[in-house]
Amino acid sequence: MPRTDPTTTPAPAAPADATGGRPRITLLLASLGFFLITLDILIVNLALTQIGIELGGGTAGRQWVIDGYTLTFAVLLLFAGNLSDRIGAKRSFGCGIVLFLVASIGCAVAPSLGLLIAARVVQGAGAAIMLPASMALIREAFPDPRRRTHALGIWAVGGAVAGAVGPLVGGALTTADWRLVFGINLPICVAMLALRAFVAHSPKRPTPFDWAGQAMAVVSLAALMYGLITGGDQGFGQPSVILALAVAAAGIASFLLIQARVRHPMMPLELFRYSGMRVALLDGFVFMVGNFGSVFVVSLYLQQHLGLSPLLAGLVFLPSAAFSITGNIISGTLANRYGAQVPIVFGFVLMAAGFIGLLTSAPTGSPILAGVFLILTGTGGSIAMPPVTSVVLASVPAERAGTASAVFNTFRQVGGAVAIAVFGAFIANPDTFVPGLQLSFTIAAVALLAAALISLRIRTPQHH
Repeated sequence: MPRTDPTTTPAPAAPADATGGRPRITLLLASLGFFLITLDILIVNLALTQIGIELGGGTAGRQWVIDGYTLTFAVLLLFAGNLSDRIGAKRSFGCGIVLFLVASIGCAVAPSLGLLIAARVVQGAGAAIMLPASMALIREAFPDPRRRTHALGIWAVGGAVAGAVGPLVGGALTTADWRLVFGINLPICVAMLALRAFVAHSPKRPTPFDWAGQAMAVVSLAALMYGLITGGDQGFGQPSVILALAVAAAGIASFLLIQARVRHPMMPLELFRYSGMRVALLDGFVFMVGNFGSVFVVSLYLQQHLGLSPLLAGLVFLPSAAFSITGNIISGTLANRYGAQVPIVFGFVLMAAGFIGLLTSAPTGSPILAGVFLILTGTGGSIAMPPVTSVVLASVPAERAGTASAVFNTFRQVGGAVAIAVFGAFIANPDTFVPGLQLSFTIAAVALLAAALISLRIRTPQHH
């Protein structure tokens, strides 16, 4: 996850001791922020069918409801880390909460699919601003490294719980009204704004920023997503699709050129010199292809193809959620005993096995089998990803840790956005939904097995 490293300015009313009131409030606030950010990535999936019935838009429209959030989140993460340094983590976090709150209201009352997608884009921007600021707040509240590590572990639980329960909560709320999926954000945002009043002021640190790189990242990734989603819906021979993909290719090339030449690049190419970093970026990307892809496709499979209610579809994900929490707990023990390589490889192989099970059982139309194989994908991912994150931080020098974390999380979110775009194209035709699902999950399984094979190269780095 992205980090910033602002200088710490002691405040008399904000004791550094982690047992004091303000550090605990800061940790609660930051954890709620991470919970909310992660929740809104996954909670919407179970509402997509009802959104399509009420607002229309077809598969392409449902894809944009997800990717409008994740794409904006991905491309603004590095900018958000810089903003947190410039104006202070507390103020930046507050701006993110307000933006997220306003956007959630817009989502809840959206009268059309276009306005819903627009509000989701703004929501993604608010999430991007909150994430690095939440980590900076923890760094300020817990200057002792050991207590900070414990605090960051608690912070991470917020995201893990949201990822686990998101589909179930989404299904339950959609049973009443899909707009409640966004309405649930309002009391959480209000509570966060109230908690923020008890957090100490954050220092400001003017830092340079790569505006040209940021602009090119937005253009290239937006063009890529448009080309993939529209191409899957209307055909890749459409002139607008060809133009979008050409713009994306030129934009990515221009972005890399800018990163090689500017003084303060947003994604320093030197990071790719570290083999552990290269493998971790691939692992993060592939994991999110499987994670987002499975929730998106299986949600539609259960509701549109099998006719389950949103609540019953959400319950299918419940066992996977429980095992995912267990996987997160045992992952650290496995990594400490056997090194990062073993849980990463084992987790990805387990995920691949789950996808093979999903694609072979899809023609049977059994939600029970779907739930069983989702346990494998959920457990495998929860075992693999904590050590992958550790590899990122251990592979680069300490002064590069914040930037490396931000780049890693950006790769993760882009992987999720690409999965929604590509898999959505495969299942767009109701008559070929199951073959499209099988193709999607075959790609996911092959990618995961390839990542597991490449992860055998991981060695314990010695950077400090």
